[in-house]
Amino acid sequence: MASTEYPWHKNYPKGLPKEIDPHQYNSLIDLLEECIKKYGDLPAFECMGKSISFHQLDALSRDFAAFLQNELRMQKGDRMAVQLPNLLQYPVVMLGALRAGVVVVNTNPLYTPREMQHQFKDSGASTIVILTNFASNLEKIIANTDIKTVILTEIGDMLGGLKGKVVNFVVKNIKKMVPPYHLPDAIALNDALKRGSKLKLEKPSMQGSDTAFLQYTGGTTGVSKGAILSHTNMVANMEQIALWMSVRLEEKKETMITALPLYHIYALTVNCLSIMKIGGKNVLITNPRDMKSFLKELKKQPFSVITGVNTLYNALLHQPAFSQLDFSHLKVASAGGMAVQNAVAEKWKKVTGTPLAEGYGLTETAPVLTSNPIDGTEKIGTIGLPLPSTQIIIADEEGNAVPTGQPGEIYAKGPQVMSGYWNMEEETKSVFSADGWFITGDIAVMDEDGFIKIVDRKKEMINVSGFNVYPNDIENTVATHDKVLEVGAIGVPDAKSTEAVKIFVVKKDPSLTKEELLSYCRENMTAYKVPKYIEFRDELPKSNVGKILRRLLKEEKAKV
Repeated sequence: MASTEYPWHKNYPKGLPKEIDPHQYNSLIDLLEECIKKYGDLPAFECMGKSISFHQLDALSRDFAAFLQNELRMQKGDRMAVQLPNLLQYPVVMLGALRAGVVVVNTNPLYTPREMQHQFKDSGASTIVILTNFASNLEKIIANTDIKTVILTEIGDMLGGLKGKVVNFVVKNIKKMVPPYHLPDAIALNDALKRGSKLKLEKPSMQGSDTAFLQYTGGTTGVSKGAILSHTNMVANMEQIALWMSVRLEEKKETMITALPLYHIYALTVNCLSIMKIGGKNVLITNPRDMKSFLKELKKQPFSVITGVNTLYNALLHQPAFSQLDFSHLKVASAGGMAVQNAVAEKWKKVTGTPLAEGYGLTETAPVLTSNPIDGTEKIGTIGLPLPSTQIIIADEEGNAVPTGQPGEIYAKGPQVMSGYWNMEEETKSVFSADGWFITGDIAVMDEDGFIKIVDRKKEMINVSGFNVYPNDIENTVATHDKVLEVGAIGVPDAKSTEAVKIFVVKKDPSLTKEELLSYCRENMTAYKVPKYIEFRDELPKSNVGKILRRLLKEEKAKV
């Protein structure tokens, strides 16, 4: 499969190396411990006004690692589930687990008991760190898992002093956010840290091939699968991202806004880990849906980097107070997780003066494969260029490279690509070609400059009378209507045309009618792409990072 015909490096930022050394560290632990020593008393994470330095993160994570190693007798390779929102507790327990040689199983706190049970049982996790807000769900299914030790924490536990106590009281007794639960043998995280502070930590012997994270996919194409991400996978993507961002970002000077959840691979690597590498501060936003508090935090912070998905950026842009913020420090706005609509990208640049650097990746690739340059040569509407040491080809159904400008499936190679799915040999085989390319399932085209544009998910293509219609294309067009806030497009069965396009729309202006929107679509789309059905909704189903879940929209229609 020839790949040299693609202009991968033609538009790389000047002076940026095209390769990284993914093996310069034995493990992710070595890299993170180096960061801790290097940046010492600089702030590493901040949440709800409370900040911890790299040195404090070192001490707390060491104590937690010692507790796991000595009191729980956890061994290298054992799995520990972490079910936390963006709180200071997350980096402490994540790094602590890694330092004990334990594999981190990140878990979405919004999971239902059924979804929790599948992930815990599949991973074989023996320990869990969970927020008390979700403990009642754990109680319902813990007997059906291998979990022996439950470590509980409350939202205010690391805020310290009176503030922490007040937050915990309000969350539990005023806001009633902690349903009753009964887990009598559970251990409080703060107690575990105290006990660990008196114990010795023996640093485990780690290799790059050892598993760092079991990162479960969202299950959008079937049962949720655990991607095995090694220490080398994570180190490689940290190095790739840090090198790519070095064009604009400086050591010890950056403040990152982290509104995306750290348990999701995007924020885990791009925010939590990669900014640690350059001594930046992560400002954790626990509940970005609380726009009033979110904007208050943005006003307080001289932030230079922010990450998000299309829906988050769109929501911010529709807040009148957002345009009044000070964007003079903003250097990089990174977007991923779902396609960024042109209307959102253009408005973002107009309001903030900084382009949205859209990138692309998957859970299975730790996650970043491509990104737009941040040196002013970005192309709106594309996912940019392959990162250093990353190869991308656009392939046909047989796995052969297609000519530039032709649509095909994205195939990828690089040190950030997983080794496979946990306990799923056949699923693993199905996503790797005979010559080792990872098959993403995403359809794209590459232009003559090497920039890649996502067309859509292969499995979400809509077949209208033999024509391939891509939901992204439909959504991108509909979103340009002034009265549309959000839109999701799916294919529904149709006797005449195999499938027909249906769109679900959240109005920005209540006066919008189906007739008005249909007329707009006819003006801006070829006939077979025009939606046959339009349904207005108050909201659309979204994933934990705000990605519109077309799968759930399709499932709703299938039940009708």
